[in-house]
Amino acid sequence: MSKKSLPFVTTIVIFATLFLAGGIMASENFPEMIEMNCPAYEQHKKGIVEFSHQKHVDDYGATCGDCHHDDEGNPLTELKVGDDVKKCSECHDKPGLKPRGKDAPKLSREEELQYHAEALHDNCRNCHREYNKANETKAAPTTCSKCHPREK
Repeated sequence: MSKKSLPFVTTIVIFATLFLAGGIMASENFPEMIEMNCPAYEQHKKGIVEFSHQKHVDDYGATCGDCHHDDEGNPLTELKVGDDVKKCSECHDKPGLKPRGKDAPKLSREEELQYHAEALHDNCRNCHREYNKANETKAAPTTCSKCHPREK
């Protein structure tokens, strides 16, 4: 190696090391697998969904803003791995699904999405349906039993 290329190679090695260290630090703050277990529920009626960030990002091309949004529903497109985000239940703070049946109150869409399970189901199912349609597949689950494991 010539003396002229040594500073260049050293700079590349330093940047590569910083990039790798940053990735390691970000992964410490970024859970790969999230158990969608909302503490606001007294008891879950179905098995707890396990959400894989890696599968959604690597296999399906999802971005942070596809799930994470602001208080007006706009995608948080500036998010990156390792950023702090609010839990869904901090805004969608009513446990369960919206009331159903003939005696259920008529709710606006905004009121419906205050219900935690309503908001999650809406976000996940709609994205899965769009993915399936765009890719002419049925790979992304859209029914309860495909996401919620059977309880043991």
